[in-house]
Amino acid sequence: MKAKLIERKYLLTFVLVTMLFALWGFANDITNPMVAAFQTLMELTAAKASMVQFAFYGGYATMAIPAALFIRRYSYKHSILLGLALYAIGAFLFIPAAAQQSFTFFCLSLYILTFGLAFLETTANPFILALGDKETSTRRLNLAQAFNPMGSLCGMTVASLIVLPQLLSDRRDASGKIFFDTLSEAEKASIRLHDLAIIRDPYVAIGLVVLLMFIIIALVKMPATFSTQKPDDRQNSIRQTLCNLWHNTIYREGVMAQMFYVAAQIMTWTFIIQYADNLGINKAAAQTYNIVAMALFLCSRFISTFLMKYINGRVLLTVFGCGAALCCIGAISIVGMWGLYCLIGISFFMSLMFPTIYGIALEGVDSQDSTLGAAFLVMAIVGGALMPPLQGMIIDQQSVMGHPAVNVSFVLPLACFLLITLYGWRAQKK
Repeated sequence: MKAKLIERKYLLTFVLVTMLFALWGFANDITNPMVAAFQTLMELTAAKASMVQFAFYGGYATMAIPAALFIRRYSYKHSILLGLALYAIGAFLFIPAAAQQSFTFFCLSLYILTFGLAFLETTANPFILALGDKETSTRRLNLAQAFNPMGSLCGMTVASLIVLPQLLSDRRDASGKIFFDTLSEAEKASIRLHDLAIIRDPYVAIGLVVLLMFIIIALVKMPATFSTQKPDDRQNSIRQTLCNLWHNTIYREGVMAQMFYVAAQIMTWTFIIQYADNLGINKAAAQTYNIVAMALFLCSRFISTFLMKYINGRVLLTVFGCGAALCCIGAISIVGMWGLYCLIGISFFMSLMFPTIYGIALEGVDSQDSTLGAAFLVMAIVGGALMPPLQGMIIDQQSVMGHPAVNVSFVLPLACFLLITLYGWRAQKK
């Protein structure tokens, strides 16, 4: 008999855990356009403004391993509840951050918020894999991950329709240039107070939603098989687990591939606004292109989940990696709207990468090692902290050998996609 994708007895748990994917998707993609907003509002360079992403994804690097150790000691459910609590605390810290008008305080708030996201991702991904037959685990994770871009679309829509259009700091003159730099310090201070309140409000709202989710999950009983992982004599020591993971080539290379994927994703979505700005498009209008990219990403996630029923995930990863690299080359070489369209097209090919790399990497990992194995794959999200500042430094050059620096900067995502393609090809061979 063919294994079911989701068994009836796990359906409620699957639905609740899948909702978490949307919650961190919202946080990810309402934050991406804030880099450009802070750059103008706080009068920062692109490199310094991208410290928003360093703080955001640095939280994953800091907390992924502690989250895994917490799960080993307690349970999936306790880890989810702690993650939701940290998420809400970080969101509510935007209130004093806006009052203080401190860029550092905003970065600290995001850092704490992503402590919560690290707990949620370290828990939710292996939890979904465990909720059913191993044969269908990668497809099941792709299905759950399909709801992540739904949250992302909500975050992008809020940014595009509510936050960015109301930012007084992004008002432009007839020629399309921002006039914020020409104002007096008193006028800038007044605008800064207004705009930071606009940026603050969506985070406070999502904090309230997260609190509601905390209450619901606290009241629901999770399947005992997976929600309780008390240590016993059969459980590998941490040292043995680390040794097993290190000697698993597909897993070890998967962690690296995941790091490069997240870096490429964050660079592509963060700097699409700067790319459009170079073409004379304001931030609110540029964000609509980000929404189109996310819609493509969402549609492709369902398409790729369907294709996995007939085509091996390793093959699809290789093919989609090639597609993303080709679109990246178009975004680099073409100056104009067609370059922007190529940049948007990358999202179609990125759709299956995170869950597929995750699933391939963990396929050969012993169940006793899977919690820490999942943690390192989540920790690989640190790629989103390390590489955007490098891309920002390239963009700050304005021009590289006569070519717009913002176009040239996408050589970094291109290199990432080529390495992901190589991982897919090597995984097929092994």
